[in-house]
Amino acid sequence: MKKIEAIIQPHKLDEVKEALIGIGVSGMTISEVRGHGRQKGHTEVYRGAEYKVDLLPKVKVEVVVSAASAGPVVEALTAAARSGKIGDGKIFVSTIEDAVRIRNGEHGESAL
Repeated sequence: MKKIEAIIQPHKLDEVKEALIGIGVSGMTISEVRGHGRQKGHTEVYRGAEYKVDLLPKVKVEVVVSAASAGPVVEALTAAARSGKIGDGKIFVSTIEDAVRIRNGEHGESAL
């Protein structure tokens, strides 16, 4: 099993959700997060005062899928979240040892 975490632009969330549902992803966790990468934020002027915004709003999408499904999920995420501009985000893929469905105790891929 693989856990795929994608940090994306907030305005791309609907496209990403539709793309994941379209390829059969049955569950996902979505969180509003703040952070920065290479762009290191930007400066803004508010009421005449200039200040630095270094933690930008992002959305984190997490899915756990079978190892065989990881490639297509990453491709769908990349296509849906890409705008071609700086700050599009990152995708992280990690291995999951086990998953347990609390309701009935199922383990492994059957718990997904």
